[in-house]
Amino acid sequence: METTSESEYGPLRRSVAFLVHSNLFISIAATGVALSTTLLADLPPRPLPLFIVFAATLFVYSLNRLTDIEEDVRNVPRRAAFTHRYGKAFFVAGMLLYAAAIGGAFWLGIRGAPFLLLPVVAAALYSLFRVKQILLVKNLIVGASWGIIPLGVGVYYGAVRTPEILVSFGFFTVMLTVAAAVFDIKDIEGDRAEGIRTVPIVFGVRATRIAALAVTAVVGVAVVGVVAAGVVPRQFLVFLGFLAYVAAYVPFATEDRGALFYGFVIDGEHVFLTLLVVAIELLGV
Repeated sequence: METTSESEYGPLRRSVAFLVHSNLFISIAATGVALSTTLLADLPPRPLPLFIVFAATLFVYSLNRLTDIEEDVRNVPRRAAFTHRYGKAFFVAGMLLYAAAIGGAFWLGIRGAPFLLLPVVAAALYSLFRVKQILLVKNLIVGASWGIIPLGVGVYYGAVRTPEILVSFGFFTVMLTVAAAVFDIKDIEGDRAEGIRTVPIVFGVRATRIAALAVTAVVGVAVVGVVAAGVVPRQFLVFLGFLAYVAAYVPFATEDRGALFYGFVIDGEHVFLTLLVVAIELLGV
């Protein structure tokens, strides 16, 4: 649970807090997943699918902030205060951007436009129907929702069945399920009060971290395996950098870490991967 006063933040940390609490950073991170997938699949980057991902993520997470306000009062009071003040404005902005993305996709006759309705289903299940109270379901929904991003890229470009898209889908689904479980460490107090059974509550914080590292190691072996077998090209080894990033932050995931650690450092894994992929593209490695 957060203990540091907002007034103790310097200008840089206040800027980071704004990006995290407003869901702009997580939306940028999700857009990075779409860009990374596009580049790794050797597809030409285009602004429309990136905008769609940004808009959908801002909508889904802004809705979740409003529905989870009572839990956030206990777990992340500064984020709750931000949501009380600005949450509805960002939700409306996300809703309008998302509606514009859906409307534009149908108007332009974009391949797989109905696919854009899936975030609404995920948001309803997670935020409105409260299925997150069921052990592991919350984490699986988060993982699958992020895995949808590579699939959406594949649908847009008509390449959904290519190994590059399918491997990216599997990778992000598994690793975001892991990240969701680690995220639950910071919410133990509020989740327990709300009767939500999460992995850290049921199995403990230490077991959650060990399991996260074990899954990360297995995924690393799998990445090397699919590259060695020629299923995907060698540039997919950049995923190992992502996994190293995960392995570096997991040991520091504790209950007393603030929202900026979870919302900036952990979610920053996607930005880190995007920078690696872009660097590889620019260097022609």
